[in-house]
This record gives sequence, structure tokens and C-alpha cells, in this order.
Amino acid sequence: MTDLLAALLLGIIEGITEFLPISSTGHLLIAEHWLGRRSDLFNIAIQAGAILAVVAIYWRRLWNLTLGFGKQEHRDYAIKLAVAFAVTAIGGLLVKALGWELPEKVTPVAWALILGGAWMLLAEHFAARRAAALGERTAISWTVAVLVGVAQVVAGVFPGTSRSGATIFVALLLGTTSRVAATEFAFLVGIPTMFAATAYELLDLYRDGDIAHEDWTALSIAFLASAVTAFIAVKWLLRYIQTHRFTAFAIYRFVAGAILLWLIPNGQ
Repeated sequence: MTDLLAALLLGIIEGITEFLPISSTGHLLIAEHWLGRRSDLFNIAIQAGAILAVVAIYWRRLWNLTLGFGKQEHRDYAIKLAVAFAVTAIGGLLVKALGWELPEKVTPVAWALILGGAWMLLAEHFAARRAAALGERTAISWTVAVLVGVAQVVAGVFPGTSRSGATIFVALLLGTTSRVAATEFAFLVGIPTMFAATAYELLDLYRDGDIAHEDWTALSIAFLASAVTAFIAVKWLLRYIQTHRFTAFAIYRFVAGAILLWLIPNGQ
């Protein structure tokens, strides 16, 4: 397999898995065992490609938030997005400074997939009970905004957790009973998060003089593949959650985690 084809496949995997609650980081770590290791910049940049797809899908919402900042409703929502991003940025820098990260091996990813699936089923159950008791609530509270930021940090530390899954279910459990509203907030806060992560990594590589060693052709191919496939995946997911729960994704996580533990028992 050529290097460019491997990059294309990694971009497609990232685009499909970034916003589905099945962990893009976990899938990329697993894929790289067969397709070859990539730089941190490559992995973060293709995540930014997927985020670009969200910008394209939500451009009207983003435009309205910008133009309507003078209105209380739009201003509060935009500030809550900023708060969630600030919590993520501060927490992410702290985690990086302390060196908190799991070894990039398959076993922790497999267990994170399985435990994350159990968490999703429990969260879905309690969220459904809240929705039945309270009715559909689309508002994002300040508590939800802060804890969505915390959830993004946790997902960054534990590969296999799923940033989208963690943030969506935090919102659902803490008062936003609408799956569509919780998903929208989780996706929108991911825009500044991933673009900032890409810029930070790019600056870090530039300072270390490693930027010249990046394969920009492979990165560009993967970036575009990620953006296109993420656009399709998000469009599908937004339609799907209007009439379905996330149960199928939890089952997928159980199956994927079990297969990984069976195929790669030594966790390498």
C-alpha cells in the first residue's frame, strides 16, 4: 500500500468517526497499527478537516450568532460556547503540562470503547427519563457549558472515549433533553477546540524546527478526505438522531472493543 493511499484511508476513517460517538482517536490509533504511524500534526490536522465540515453544515447558525450577538438569546449561547472552549483550553494546557496521557496501545482503547458503550446506555436511559419528566428542553445551561468543556478534556486524555459522545451525553444528563440541541452544542464547541489544537501543534512544530519534515501532500489528501466524509457523516447523524437513540453506537462500541481484546490480547 502506498503512503498516499494510507493517508487517504486515515482521512476517511477520521471523517466517519469524528462526530459519531465511537471515538475517532481510538479508531486512528488502531488503524495506524496497520497503516503506519503519523505525526501529532497529521492526526490533529485531519480532525480539523472534519471540523471544517461542521462549519459548512452550521454556517448559517454561526452567521446568525455573529450578526445577532446584540440579542440576548444569541449572546448567551455564544458566551456559553466561549466558556466551554475556555474550560477545554485551560484544562488541555494543564493536562499537557502535567504529561497526563495514556500509552497509545490498543488495550486501553478497547476498554474505553467498552466502558464508553456502557456509559452511553446508562446516560441514554437516564436522559430519556428526564425528557419524559421534564419534556423537551433545548436550552444550554451554564453548568452544561462548563462540563462540556471538562468532558472534552477527559476525552482528550483517554483515547477511545469519544469527544462527541462525552459532550453530547453530558448535555443530555444535565438538563438539555433534546438530542438535537445537545448534539449541536457539542459540535459547535468542537470548532474552536480543534482549530486551536491544530494551530497549537503547528506552532509547536515550527518552534522545534520539525515542520519541514511533515509530508504535506499526504496531510492535504487526508485533510480533504476527512472533510468530505465528515460532511456526509454529520448530515446522516443529524437526521438519524431525530428519530433514533444512540443505542446502536453503544452496541458497536461493545463489539469493536471485544474484537480488539480478542485479536490483539497483548495490547500492542
